Parts: sequence; C-alpha cells; structure tokens
Amino acid sequence: MAAEPASPANAAEMRAYYAQRAPAYERVYAKPERQADLRTLEAALPGLFAGRCVLEIACGTGWWTPHGAARAAAWLATDINPETLAIARSKALPACVRLAEADAWALEGLPDDERFDAAFAGFWWSHVPLARLPAWLDLLHARLAPGARVVFIDNVYVEGSSTPIARRDAEGNQWQQRPLDDGSVHEVLKNFPSREDALQLLGSRALDATWTALPHYWMLSYALA
Repeated sequence: MAAEPASPANAAEMRAYYAQRAPAYERVYAKPERQADLRTLEAALPGLFAGRCVLEIACGTGWWTPHGAARAAAWLATDINPETLAIARSKALPACVRLAEADAWALEGLPDDERFDAAFAGFWWSHVPLARLPAWLDLLHARLAPGARVVFIDNVYVEGSSTPIARRDAEGNQWQQRPLDDGSVHEVLKNFPSREDALQLLGSRALDATWTALPHYWMLSYALA
C-alpha cells in the first residue's frame, strides 16, 4: 500500500515549495556552526554504501549524492521536482549515479522489477507525518533485499540555528513557517524524532542499528531484517 501525505493540498504545497526553493536550497549547508557535523557525515557515507546498489529518496539538489555514491556499485537518486534534479545533474557525480524523477510517497517512476540492497534518505523522515511513517517505511522496505543497508540523515532541533516551530497539530506533528526569496511564506512539516522514537517505530525490522547523534544532525543506519 502506498504511503500518503497528510493531505493532497499539503503534498502539492510541499512540492511547490521545494521547486521554488531549488536555487537557494544549498544555503542551509553554508551555516558556519554546522560545518564540522557535515564533514563528519560526508566522511561516513561512502563506507556504508561501498559495493551496494542504492536507492536514494528525495535527493533534492544532490548535495549528498556524490558523498554516498563515492564507492557504491550503482546509485539511483530520485526526486519529484525537475527543478531540483536539474541542479543535481549539473554536479560532477560518480559514474555509478543515475537520476530519475519519482514520487517519494509512492516510489512511482521506478522499474517494478528493480530491487536494491541499500537505501538512503537525507532530510525526508522529518517531512513524513507521524501517522504515515509506518506505511511509508513498509513501502520502502518492500523495494529492498533482505539485509539491505538503510541510512537516514536528518536535523536535530537547535535553538537559534533551526527554523522555529510555529505550531503542533493534533497528531503531534510540528510545523515551521519558512520564507522564500520572493517574499512568500510556506508552512512546512518538520518533525524531530528521538533515537527512541525511531528505533521503536522500526522495531525488529532494524538489525545492527546505529544512531549517530551530532550537535545539528542525526544519522540512523540499520540492516533490514
């Protein structure tokens, strides 16, 4: 069963927001206080995916793609927005990388018979409504071989560095108000799970799980049972 967004209207707004944000998306990686964390994560990714066939979910502008794919056997980086994929295509990517337009919610646009022995998603977990996470993880895991390596990277909420939380909804999801250069303001779902939240949700599906906690980011790596 395909995972569903909080509502069709919100999904459409999120897609429009990231399409509009594409030219300025990578500014977030220039924040001085985050540089040490970024270098740590960039150095860790190649070894996790060495020799594997990897599916990347919501690759955006492809910031993480060259780091993760550096030693991979094959890497399929997907995103729903042609605007962000165009920026990713302009980068010097490893020869093993393919880019494809695909909807992260349904993983539509992928060959039905293609399976992977690894998956990576940077800053996607936090945008999935809490009630939809179990079904979405089932969808992802169904595209992976047993023993596949799965890696998520996402943000830690840090006062003064993160965009403030504007509200919480009845299901416990957190929402931010994000301005763009054109003056428009967009409400964006952004959750900040704890290690306990994530591991409890994955349960016995996650073997050899490792949670790396950095000041501004977290990384979760596990083998799929």
